[in-house]
Amino acid sequence: MSDVPALRVEELTVRFAGLTALDAISLTVGPGTVHAVIGPNGAGKSTCFNVLSGVYRATSGSVRLGDTELTGLPPHRIAGLGVARIFQNLALPPRTTVADSLLLGRHRLTRAGFVAAGLRLPSAAREERRHRERVTEIAEFVGIADQLATPTGALPYGQQKLAELARALCMEPRVLLLDEPVAGMTADERRRTAAVIAGVRDSLGISIVLVEHDMGVVMRLADEVTVLDFGRRIAGGAPEQVQNDPAVIQAYLGAPDEPEATA
Repeated sequence: MSDVPALRVEELTVRFAGLTALDAISLTVGPGTVHAVIGPNGAGKSTCFNVLSGVYRATSGSVRLGDTELTGLPPHRIAGLGVARIFQNLALPPRTTVADSLLLGRHRLTRAGFVAAGLRLPSAAREERRHRERVTEIAEFVGIADQLATPTGALPYGQQKLAELARALCMEPRVLLLDEPVAGMTADERRRTAAVIAGVRDSLGISIVLVEHDMGVVMRLADEVTVLDFGRRIAGGAPEQVQNDPAVIQAYLGAPDEPEATA
């Protein structure tokens, strides 16, 4: 995807009834890169994602995708501009087949009207066939093509997470927001999912913003890392640079003279 623009977050601030959840955060996600946003619990990671996807409104600051201002747009408008999000909790219809669940991701790309689809007009049938072919290609890409006829609720947990990733890819996004994509997985499932995410960046050229607590996955995947703590950006840069930053170490482990941190 050579047309993927940079995602720029500038001086982003979010306040809730006097509580500052994000305090003038700035970061840039380069085209076709993985940018990890990490930090302890309560650091502001989820709030950042909720603003990027339109769930929350920023108090001040700006989010831009290329030349397009995303700040203040509702979630469906942001999705229509090519920003797809995977939530931490599973959100697949459990009784729907994997194929039909992935087909939901093609909704924003559907051109046939309600009447044409309802009457099964030739144009609508051709379009649905093209969408189903693309669904199969994406399922093969993430490694679940053999499960297309299976109800999503019958899949093992790791494959359900891959199905959610596939559904997001079916939107043909330019930017993918991944909220703890390997949480709750076994070691094998984490490795497999990390490999798929790397393939999304390397083969499809999609930009990825990653929130993840598994530091091994973050350090393997991320091209750049932004570290938040209590709503503020305390560090940023390449993974190897960030993991040795004293401010980052203290944010995760606490000050050396704190008894609980030492324990």
